[in-house]
Amino acid sequence: MKLALFDLDHTLLNTDSDHSWGEFLVSEGLVDPIRHRRINDQFYEDYKAGQLDPIAYNEFVFEFLTQHDLATLADLHQLFMKKVIRPTMRQQGFDAIEKHRAAGHALVGITATSDFITAPIFREFGIEQVIATRAEIQHDAYTGKVDGTPCYQQGKLTRLAEWLDGREVSESWAYSDSINDRFLLEYADHAIAVSPDDRLSALAQTEGWEIQDWSI
Repeated sequence: MKLALFDLDHTLLNTDSDHSWGEFLVSEGLVDPIRHRRINDQFYEDYKAGQLDPIAYNEFVFEFLTQHDLATLADLHQLFMKKVIRPTMRQQGFDAIEKHRAAGHALVGITATSDFITAPIFREFGIEQVIATRAEIQHDAYTGKVDGTPCYQQGKLTRLAEWLDGREVSESWAYSDSINDRFLLEYADHAIAVSPDDRLSALAQTEGWEIQDWSI
């Protein structure tokens, strides 16, 4: 297998879908605006600093999911896609995905953000295989808990190994913007730092990784 791995937030998207989902809920009047924005913003700062508690953050995000049925949540996500996500989808991301597809590579989206938020976004990019932090569902309802290992930092490699299930990879590419993905980029044969944050930019230069600017 030749494998192309794509991070989502600030890589394929010109935004952070997790944080933007919280802002969307505030703007639609669906959550307490002061509490939700305060907690959402603090977790986002923790993520950028590489100090996020992925269980605590995702359980905060999943609180809202437990309060609504799956059909209502699907409708809300469609509105989220229309109002927030589609305007931030980067053409350079579409182009890179198509390049790998044309070469016959397996395409996988891999993100710390939950599968509820990200799976529909990856599908719009043409990526069907998604490795994300799983929001637990029981009896057709979200429980508010994380199912398995959060797909964050080294957890991405754990979840990738589970997905591969022993299949061999002969060559791999990984695209990400964040220092949180240094382990994923170190794993790949070809690491591409996409509009990287300052720490990833410095690491990429030290390691000789390719740097691409998708922010234009």
